[in-house]
Amino acid sequence: MGEISRIPSASKYGSHEGLPQLKEALTKKLQEENGLYKSSVMITSGSNQGFMNLILTLCDVTDSVVLFAPYFFNAYDSFRLTGISKILVGPSDPKTLQPDADWLEMVLSNTKPVPKLVSVVNPGNPSGTCIPHHLLKRISEICQKAGTWLVVDNAYEYFLYDNFEHSCVEGNHVFNLFTFSKAYGMMGWRLGYIAYPSESEGCLTQLLKAQDNLAICAPVISQHLALSCLDSGRGWVKNKVKTLIRNKELLIDALQPLGPDAVKGGQGAIYLWVNLPASYPNDVEVVKWMARKHGVVLLPGSASGGPGCVRVTFGGLREDECEIAALRLKRGLEELVTQGMVE
Repeated sequence: MGEISRIPSASKYGSHEGLPQLKEALTKKLQEENGLYKSSVMITSGSNQGFMNLILTLCDVTDSVVLFAPYFFNAYDSFRLTGISKILVGPSDPKTLQPDADWLEMVLSNTKPVPKLVSVVNPGNPSGTCIPHHLLKRISEICQKAGTWLVVDNAYEYFLYDNFEHSCVEGNHVFNLFTFSKAYGMMGWRLGYIAYPSESEGCLTQLLKAQDNLAICAPVISQHLALSCLDSGRGWVKNKVKTLIRNKELLIDALQPLGPDAVKGGQGAIYLWVNLPASYPNDVEVVKWMARKHGVVLLPGSASGGPGCVRVTFGGLREDECEIAALRLKRGLEELVTQGMVE
């Protein structure tokens, strides 16, 4: 860190697209790890800013867009903030929480004008669900046939469990988002990147318009740190992800009072998607009660288009901290199921 802080360029504006040496390193990473050989790189101040770049570049306020429930709430909010109100929310498989490609094909075939953009997160936030390659490929093909952009958020590409694998797709209609926030724990350093189609004429020129007005450039000092992270390899990341497995097991056990079919997802990312008892459709009230009475914070599913559910996170805690949280969670759910929301 001391060496990085002494880099003169760290206090100056950098290239809008990102440091050339970081772009080169990420292009190599995309080819070797993600199988993306026809994609170019733009560095952004986190992948959320990258998503905003894409919305501003690809969509008009009169366009319709597609998400799948449970969706990433920031994606929904980003559409609304840019003035887009026609947000079509598609279903996911009730067991796997994977996007319903049949529904997507029907909507893109029958909706006029055709929705401009489809967005998915793989692995999912808030579900932790992995989209298998054959399904991701089909979604891409459906979008390509309809002339619709596909944006895939790969924030949790390294967070995989139970032998699940992450894969990417590319094409002149596909944009992939990545971030250093999750993979290298650089949340506060605000650094992500867009992998955009190299052969899409004028794409970079239009992206730069949004980049220059939102951030000018990603933090230069963060880009130098990212280079050091890439040089160190994925070993550190893999070891950190392994420590989450026990946390996940602790929380799955804590969720047992809700029954064997209540817990979904969790193959990737740091989340479990949980169905509350049918007698408690107001997930917000349950979340408030759990926080107030039992000292456990959950995310209401209604924030992601999934009322009657909650998102449970097993990241960000040491194992000893997770043990305490799991105990509180289990006690709270046992009380919820047997006695109700008793104060």
